Amino acid sequence: MSGTEPGERPLLSIIVPIYNEEETLPELDRRLIGALEDLGETFEVILVNDGSRDGSFEVMSAMVARDPRIRVIDFSRNFGHQAAFYAGLRRAAGQATILMDGDLQDPPEAIADLVAKWREGFEVVYAIRKHRKEGFLKRTAYSLFYRLLRSIAYIEIPMDAGDFALMDERVVRLLRGMRERNKFLRGLRSWVGFRQIGLPCDRGERYAGRPKYSIRRLFRLAFDGLLAYSYVPLRIAFVLGLLISGVSFLLASVYFLQRIFSPADIPKGFTTLAILVLFLGGVQLLTIGLLGEYLGRIYDEVKRRPEYIERTLLNFPDV
Repeated sequence: MSGTEPGERPLLSIIVPIYNEEETLPELDRRLIGALEDLGETFEVILVNDGSRDGSFEVMSAMVARDPRIRVIDFSRNFGHQAAFYAGLRRAAGQATILMDGDLQDPPEAIADLVAKWREGFEVVYAIRKHRKEGFLKRTAYSLFYRLLRSIAYIEIPMDAGDFALMDERVVRLLRGMRERNKFLRGLRSWVGFRQIGLPCDRGERYAGRPKYSIRRLFRLAFDGLLAYSYVPLRIAFVLGLLISGVSFLLASVYFLQRIFSPADIPKGFTTLAILVLFLGGVQLLTIGLLGEYLGRIYDEVKRRPEYIERTLLNFPDV
């Protein structure tokens, strides 16, 4: 059993967001602690209870009572996956920090490979998903998102690399200082730079229960990533304006031909009015929508509300 003496820093901090994972937690405990003990290094595991509505907090409390290396952050409500990771980053004491999901799709057994690459001198080691076990539509959506993000982002964000990664303490210190609310950690991880390397890793199936990331939340995360690291959406209005102009031109041609070859009586002025409404209305609404996405995020920033609220902290030495 690799523990830490009072006041001693662990080598590794592992941060795991938890949302309604009562069934998965015992297996997560067994596999994660087993993989970490096999390394023979000191560690701490930070479980972040992101407003679970089942018995997850009670299971985590029992885990803390059995193992002093496990710590728990309990949110007052559900604040989201990225906020949970960030809360763990602010509390992590390790010389290196690992982020992983709590559904066991990120295999704990791969941690040894991440640590080995870190020892070679890489400050960021991220897992690249070789195979996904989700359905066809979800796999396709993920693939399209990563390729779209890579094509329009002003920084290079690796494709098929999720949150499962190891980061050196220097990187963690930089991430702690970034106060933006709509965080996309895999983008911030790329933005800070340093020596980074990807490690191919099979993504397993969810151990138990149903996926907690709804389609709406996935789209929200995708928008955060696209809007935070690209100015291309602001230029889309121009392109769409050209497309709508083309549609209006085609419609004008249809009305012109109809006036020449069809006996139908088209009221005077209707053609011009229809074309103008289609063209101007489409361009204006699309432009306002794009600007609204950016302005909404600015509004979130200027309110300066906390990104999360910690209700309970278990087993943190400085609390």
